[in-house]
Amino acid sequence: MRSIGMAYREKVLYRYYMIDSSQTLLIGVDGGGTGCRVAIGTLADGILTRADGGRANVASDPDLAIKNVVAAVAAAAAMCGIPSERLKSATAHLGLAGVMTQQDAQKVAAALPYNKVTVTDDRPTALNGALGGQDGFLLSVGTGTIAATCTSGIFRSVGGWGFHLSDQASGSWMGQECLRHVLLCHDGLAEHTELTRTLLAKFENDPNKIVAFSMTAKPGDYGIFAPDIVQAAGAKDPIGLTIMRAGSDHLKRCLDVLGFKVGDALCLTGGVGPFYADYLPADVTAGLLARKGNALDGAFDFARINATKNTEAIV
Repeated sequence: MRSIGMAYREKVLYRYYMIDSSQTLLIGVDGGGTGCRVAIGTLADGILTRADGGRANVASDPDLAIKNVVAAVAAAAAMCGIPSERLKSATAHLGLAGVMTQQDAQKVAAALPYNKVTVTDDRPTALNGALGGQDGFLLSVGTGTIAATCTSGIFRSVGGWGFHLSDQASGSWMGQECLRHVLLCHDGLAEHTELTRTLLAKFENDPNKIVAFSMTAKPGDYGIFAPDIVQAAGAKDPIGLTIMRAGSDHLKRCLDVLGFKVGDALCLTGGVGPFYADYLPADVTAGLLARKGNALDGAFDFARINATKNTEAIV
């Protein structure tokens, strides 16, 4: 008896081999400090296959980001028997954290072995995926933070300047803030809570190991502590609450600057974003909507749009 996984694979393979070889393959990529996700499909069939890969933050390590994206695309193609040669004719859109300039985008695009490539940071793809093309606001809070809006086709955002100078409210920011509190508590400058004791224990109760960790830690490394902080805040831990409230205050200011009004459509996405619903004012969450898709869906949709344009490869 065939397994469900085998039956699904055979179904995908059947759909692939029924595709006319002249039909353009589409590749969508969503990448950040924790990892990247890839979707491959066509105009006629939509997404056929997906795969996950390693970190893809261009600001942190552009060469690693490119390497991980290429590997994840190859893995996704292999899952449904797409020959690597066919990928060379694909139209791809990548939404990657850390793409700060046109030069960043050009470097990534030039390194990819696909026919037509567009590259942006991860804000437009996250917004496009969450709102499904409609007007509204997005707070996507995961390893990093995205605060953006689209009104009548005009995209605007605030923040997003990277972990070292920005990304307040994000999982990486939360982790770093909490470790600062841990060291203050260790030095007697603040009172320990269950949360700070838990995090200190993760470093074998040795503050020097926290310092050593900080010397090489990437945003995703700090982000692994976010679940502890969210859970502690839910249990009314004072430091957990302090961090979540500070994050929500920042997100509220972002919405104010973007012109948010009571009742406007708002999506909270990302690994941390939905948890802020309990800390934002009620008038902000009055228009809260479930997301229509994710950043990967948004990237794939941009690839679809680009494939229908009779233009040269663009960045």
